[in-house]
Amino acid sequence: MQQWILENTFGIQAAGEDERPVKQTQDTKWAANLAAARRFHAREGHLRVPRKHIEQLDAEAVPTGRQDGADGGVVVKLGTWLDNVRKRAVKLAEQRRADLDQLGMRW
Repeated sequence: MQQWILENTFGIQAAGEDERPVKQTQDTKWAANLAAARRFHAREGHLRVPRKHIEQLDAEAVPTGRQDGADGGVVVKLGTWLDNVRKRAVKLAEQRRADLDQLGMRW
């Protein structure tokens, strides 16, 4: 019923299969966040990221195919992510911790 109202009253069509957002797994989210951390580290030479810092990545920079920016890129709230990772460091997989240690992560 709601779909009929949207289509007939407002002219809104349901998204096609190719238009629907792709469900992201924890691994694909980690890959995008890690790519943002690597980019920040390469540019700034450290990983002391302010909590409110947002890193913009090109779609090609993220191996996940995730796109949520206006230009087709990826927006990563890098400062928030790193702060949350620090708080949950005990639960972090060994490889993920090693990836961040390579960038000089301060725990």
